[in-house]
Amino acid sequence: HCNFEFDFCGWKQEENDDFNWHLRTSSTVKLGTGPATDHTLQEPSGHYIFIKSSFFQLPGQKARISSPLLSRKNKNCKVREGVIIFYYHMYGAHIGSLIIYQRTTLKHEKILLNLTGNQGNFWQRKALTLSGDGEEDFQVVFEGIAGEGPQDGIALDDLTFSREC
Repeated sequence: HCNFEFDFCGWKQEENDDFNWHLRTSSTVKLGTGPATDHTLQEPSGHYIFIKSSFFQLPGQKARISSPLLSRKNKNCKVREGVIIFYYHMYGAHIGSLIIYQRTTLKHEKILLNLTGNQGNFWQRKALTLSGDGEEDFQVVFEGIAGEGPQDGIALDDLTFSREC
């Protein structure tokens, strides 16, 4: 489980993308550039990770963050499929996209979810099933794609894997 209150909890910034996800709080940003509070504490001082479109990113540029490696060797993971639960906030007239992948150690990527455009000015919960691809270990990758509006952004909070994997 990662609530981003102290750090990235083992999630890593990808090196071959265009820009990075950032830890932030709502109390340090201007209104209109993200959620009013984080999801965990429901307070402006709570932390989450965020990307926003700006003059430094061109529309279509990507920021990727990946989970620690998850093992398929766990026998419970073979019996039932694991799940990742997370909260997202995507608000703005020209918001980009959020794509979630499951990536194997051989770098095969499968899209689990693709969200594009304004999803509303509130935190939304999503649970995704992690499919069983044999014995190969895997990661989950969150990819944020910059939109065209400088005030628009994508936020993530409370990323949680089920205990099976």
